[in-house]
Amino acid sequence: MPETVQRFLCISSYEKGQDFMRQCAEMGVKPTLLTVDKLRDAPWPHEILEDIAFMPDTFTVEDLIKTVCWMCRGRHFDRVIALDEFDLDATARIREHTRIPGMGVTSTAYYRDKLAMRTGASESGFLVPEFCRVLNYDELRAYMKVVHGPWLLKPRAEASALGIRKIYEPEQLWRTLDELGDLQTNYLLEQFVPGDIFHVDSVISEHKVVFSAVHQYGKPPMQVMHEGGVFTTRTVDRTSRESKELTELNARLAPDLGMARGVTHGEYIRAHKDGRFYFLEIAARVGGAFISDLVEAATGINLWREWARIEVSDVRGVPYVLPKTTEKYAGSVLCLAKTEEPDTSAFDAPEIVRRMKKHHHAGLIVCSENAGRVRELLDQYSSEFAQRFLAALPPPDKPTA
Repeated sequence: MPETVQRFLCISSYEKGQDFMRQCAEMGVKPTLLTVDKLRDAPWPHEILEDIAFMPDTFTVEDLIKTVCWMCRGRHFDRVIALDEFDLDATARIREHTRIPGMGVTSTAYYRDKLAMRTGASESGFLVPEFCRVLNYDELRAYMKVVHGPWLLKPRAEASALGIRKIYEPEQLWRTLDELGDLQTNYLLEQFVPGDIFHVDSVISEHKVVFSAVHQYGKPPMQVMHEGGVFTTRTVDRTSRESKELTELNARLAPDLGMARGVTHGEYIRAHKDGRFYFLEIAARVGGAFISDLVEAATGINLWREWARIEVSDVRGVPYVLPKTTEKYAGSVLCLAKTEEPDTSAFDAPEIVRRMKKHHHAGLIVCSENAGRVRELLDQYSSEFAQRFLAALPPPDKPTA
């Protein structure tokens, strides 16, 4: 009887997920990658891929479904995996069309649609900034009378702080909605809550959070995106109230929203006004901006590889076991750079464990046994990065690879 071979189809419109595919191959699963033409020359792990296929850069969801179905004529895929957030919706549609196991459209919405995830979190008892769907104008008027501005008009299906507009008075909202026209229902209105932003990156197996790491941003990502500046994030002291409270909150959130297995990147805000934690958003993906490298430096856990191990374990019907973790502290400093290949060699602290390689970006990751030392280095390096490297550009309308 021939040996059963498992195959995964990985879909990505951006260059990422190489470690996921390598882990699959190391476990005997044959990965196929479906990506876009502009990434033909990207450093994909060709040596471990069974196949790689390309879609036009301007493909539609219908095009993608047809292409995957054509590929399925010759191969049996046990799982279809979206490596990037912007492929989650289409991949959910593919699973439902082909009945390949995994999250469908409704489940995916809680990790993709900001309105759905806020509604779900609120219904589960989590604190959420006061929000309103952009649908019924009387509803919006009533909301703005009760909830004082400023407000944030947020795209429901973008990642990070892309496309967010700050609204100061009702007339500004009505003008903006007129500009958006029929697209306005793709947004939600939310009260702007000043505070400190944290992110919790997790591994979920059989509806339980089996691993999480709590980090705190320096400047809020929205501020960095819209006003420029140096992006930093660091591991929160594990003995602190913030770390313990966010770990507990996050352990309830992901299962409440319906994820059975995978990885999540959740964001929470500690409001300056009352000191309480509010849910901001959660995504069924590995965090961007080198957050996976940051988490690995602090804990020894590679989120991409653990995600692959979870999926393979599920296909084979065997329990997933989290590897041993470490408890160090790590921090990253990253900025858009004026030069194409910025030289960070002048930064030579022994705690530096990674120098990021990306065009027109300068970045470092530091790691120490001491949380205070990491914070000290980030404070120093973020100031120096701003002087040496920082370039200013308008916020992008669309995500960049």
